[in-house]
Amino acid sequence: MNFFIKSAYAQAAATGGGQGLFGALLLPVALLVVFYFLLIRPQNKRAKEQKEMLGKIAAGDEVATNGGILGKVVEVRDQFVTLEIAPDVNVKLQKFQISQLLPKGTVKNA
Repeated sequence: MNFFIKSAYAQAAATGGGQGLFGALLLPVALLVVFYFLLIRPQNKRAKEQKEMLGKIAAGDEVATNGGILGKVVEVRDQFVTLEIAPDVNVKLQKFQISQLLPKGTVKNA
């Protein structure tokens, strides 16, 4: 009775070029390793250096803030620092706003 409609027969399952579990996990693992070495590790290193630098700040040090203000440290507390940015002009700011320690004499020359 198959004169007008052809019969559909089941075909064998296609054999894929499967790479297995190892091949499927290779790319995500490689991406994680690349992200770790290019992004996470350098950022953690910079954060550690910043924390060490902030711990070393003492009165008399010359610093630059994230906003570009240069000043001499007058007073250091747990979370705040008082900077003298001009004669008799003191500014109180949070420690984490300090971006770098400057060599002695930098503020006078600026």
